[in-house]
Order: sequence, then C-alpha cells, then structure tokens
Amino acid sequence: MDVIRNVRQMQDAAAVVKRSGRRTALVPTMGALHEGHVALIRAAHAKGAAVAVSIFVNPAQFAPHEDFKRYPRPFEADTALCEREGVAVVFAPAAEDVYALNASTWVEETIVAKRLEGERRPQFFRGVCTVVAKLFAILQPDVAVFGMKDYQQLKVVQRLARDLCFGVEIVPVPTVREADGLALSSRNQYLDESERAQATVIFKALRVAQSMFNAGENNAHQLATAMMRTVEIAPTARLDYAELAGGETLEPITEVKRGDVALIAAYLGKTRLIDNLVL
Repeated sequence: MDVIRNVRQMQDAAAVVKRSGRRTALVPTMGALHEGHVALIRAAHAKGAAVAVSIFVNPAQFAPHEDFKRYPRPFEADTALCEREGVAVVFAPAAEDVYALNASTWVEETIVAKRLEGERRPQFFRGVCTVVAKLFAILQPDVAVFGMKDYQQLKVVQRLARDLCFGVEIVPVPTVREADGLALSSRNQYLDESERAQATVIFKALRVAQSMFNAGENNAHQLATAMMRTVEIAPTARLDYAELAGGETLEPITEVKRGDVALIAAYLGKTRLIDNLVL
C-alpha cells in the first residue's frame, strides 16, 4: 500500500492508473476510521476497482467554535486498517497543499444543502463540496463511496457529481450500527459512559417514527413530535432537530410517503450526533 501526502504526486499516480485502464474507487474520510469506514472500503472493492482512501480533516467544513483542533487523528491506526483491508493507496495531504493561502474559489450546492445541517452549520457544505470536488479532480475516480449516516451530505454530493459532470458514480452504503443501534461515528469517542448509554435514544426515536409510519401515520408533525419526545427521555440529551423531509431534496413535507427520511441531530453532553432513517 502506498501512502501519498502530496497533491502533485497523487495526481501523477492517478494519471498512471487511468492510462493503465484500471478503475479507481475513492473512499473520502477524515480519518479516525472504524467499522463504518470498513464497510465503505469493502463496498469500493466490490466495484472491482483499485481502492483509494483519502484521510483529510478538512478545515473548510469546520466553524471556529467547532472541534477541528481536537478531532481525532490516529493516523498509524488508520493506515494499518487500510492496509489490512487491501487499500491500494492512502492519500493524506496537508491542508496547505489542498488550499492555497489566498484560495478564492469555492464550490456550493444551493438546494439540498440549505436546510437542516446547512442552516445550523452554514460553512459546512461549502467546505464539503469544495474538498470533494478537489478530491475528484486530483484522484480522477470512477466511483466514490459515501455512508448513508450522513444522509444530507450524500444527497449533496450526488448533486455535485451530477451538476458538475464529474462522471463519478456515487455509491451509498447503509449506516453501520453498534448492537444497541447507535450509528458508528468518529465522534462517539467523545462520549463518556453515561452519555454513551443515553445516545441510543437517537436510534430509538427514529424507530418510533418508522413504527408509527408502518402503522399508517403519515402526518409529518406527529412523527416529528414522537421523535422529539423520545429523545427528551434521555437526561443529558438536547435535541437540535427532529424532522421528516423529502428523500431526494430534503424539502419540508407535511405528509410522509415511502422513501422520505426521518432525520435527527442531538447533543449528548457537548457532543453533537446525527442520524437518519429512510422510511
């Protein structure tokens, strides 16, 4: 497995792979890899392509008050996991190599990104879109794999790839969960023992919405209220939002149909977690 830390070297290596006629599948990550990322890597392998994993904590998607500086960076463990999973190359550039000091070009998606996470973290999707566009330009992948835990991000990236004609197939991978339902996330390690135990309330709330929908309830307000009340059971949980939205554009809805999505963001102590369930 190669580890490449320089943009120009990665471009040169990607060009060699392209000329050979071999397909490349990209798994973009911010590191702190876990079994959810393993599922992404294995989905990339299933495409019959050479697998590249990017490890880059993207400063452009963090606001000044967010956890950029303390975001976990266990690089040796991450590369060991990648080697174990048969990854061909790890691309781990420095921020100053990705973003010029006087960078003035940014990429934005303006429909799917405007609500939910986009409202609460105004810089987030501009940072995501810009770095994904850069990764597509640098590595020239045929396939890129994204987890459904970050559902809104997945939909934004699908729009990005379509609208900018990248020709990259975006492959969604279902959320990987702990036995008690908590979605795997690099931020779970911030939780103390009590917060970790209470964090299961997030998936419980999503399952309440699914159960009500299965029983015939399609009023979005009723489903959202039930999710909110479920989260409020946990003493340290503080709900950010609990909403039902259209499955493709994440527009607000009043009546829920199959394929629409329930989404939650909540704080457990100081840690903000997100999750979703497609109904």
